[in-house]
Amino acid sequence: MMEKMIFGRYIPGDSFVHRLDPRSKLMFVFAFIVIVFLANNVMTYGLLLAFTAAVIFMSRIRLYFLINGLKPVILLMIFTFLLHILFTREGNIIVDLGFLKIYEEGLKQGIFISVRFLVLVFVTSILTLTTSPISITDGIETLLNPLKKIKLPVHELALMMSISLRFIPTLMDETDKIMKAQMARGSDLSAGPLKDRLKAIVPLLVPLFVSAFKRAEDLATAMEVRGYRGGEGRTRYRQLKWDSGDTLALLSLVVMAVVLVYFRN
Repeated sequence: MMEKMIFGRYIPGDSFVHRLDPRSKLMFVFAFIVIVFLANNVMTYGLLLAFTAAVIFMSRIRLYFLINGLKPVILLMIFTFLLHILFTREGNIIVDLGFLKIYEEGLKQGIFISVRFLVLVFVTSILTLTTSPISITDGIETLLNPLKKIKLPVHELALMMSISLRFIPTLMDETDKIMKAQMARGSDLSAGPLKDRLKAIVPLLVPLFVSAFKRAEDLATAMEVRGYRGGEGRTRYRQLKWDSGDTLALLSLVVMAVVLVYFRN
């Protein structure tokens, strides 16, 4: 499962979403995270799902690929849904099995929270899948430029965020390799009591941390020998260009927010 994780991965392409300026995509995602909370009924959550489906379609990223790469997150979403089913006790009882009672409000809230979680994960994943790490760095740095006036190291912050995002799939791949190596030596992380499973994780974490620190050291050395000295005086080979498509993408989000407010209870 680890090698199929898509967090932090970039898939080159020429779709409408790929061609958008990274600044507009970042603004789109942050604004989308806010407007998701405007939904509060079946109609508004249905509109959110339709809007997210349109974004996925325009990115030309296969839905199967998204779902397959987000299996751990989807499992977490299912767990959240079950928690609402079991512990929310409001409204009418729709299922009564004696030991298990499912309330109308619990079912509704479980579905709503799961849909909210799903659309947030899909849209944020589309950002990383359609935007290269260097473009994300440039976009974040440009958006945070006004903070330079208060002496905030904007370039360094943007670079750290981009590197962290980029190293997620690398660490996932490394974890998968170590797990397979441990299994080849007779270690089993999926069997036995919980105590034994926790003990089996220790031989996995130690080489993973060693590998992560080694990669960080190699990256720091590579940046240093190439003359990296921070963002002061640096120029960009690729200049960011705001296009009409970027304006259209943000306007579609504004329209979506207005529609959600209109159809709220």
